[in-house]
Amino acid sequence: MQILDSSAFIHEYHTDERTASIPMVHEELEGEHAYRFDAMEGSGMRIHVPDAETVERVRRAAGDTGDAGTLSETDGRLIAAAFELDATLVTDDYAMQNVADKLGVAVHVIARDGIDETREWTFQCQGCGREFDEDRDRCPVCGSDLSRKNPA
Repeated sequence: MQILDSSAFIHEYHTDERTASIPMVHEELEGEHAYRFDAMEGSGMRIHVPDAETVERVRRAAGDTGDAGTLSETDGRLIAAAFELDATLVTDDYAMQNVADKLGVAVHVIARDGIDETREWTFQCQGCGREFDEDRDRCPVCGSDLSRKNPA
């Protein structure tokens, strides 16, 4: 089974495998892309709503990888749906790929290259330069904004 992100509908992704998505993806789509979602639902695509516990597990994994500030609510729920259904997540979103990899969820990319490695981001203060393992609104030392930094 494959769990479809909005990019699957935008890029007119085709598969012979069973498919599923979540209601929030439909809300993100407009025009012909929304009609494609409706058509696929009408032809058997499963609509799945993941459990709150699984969504929380995804949030924790996103916090571990440093992608929590990048993932939308829809992104997190898609990963949770793929986790619950033991399905492959179809997406081009790098942050989603990173968190899915952390959780052992298989990913299929459509229009871009997939990730080569899982990253656990660090965060650097734009003012004093200190680095932190977790994302915060502001630096606890000087109060400046933090930016996500590639750990490599």
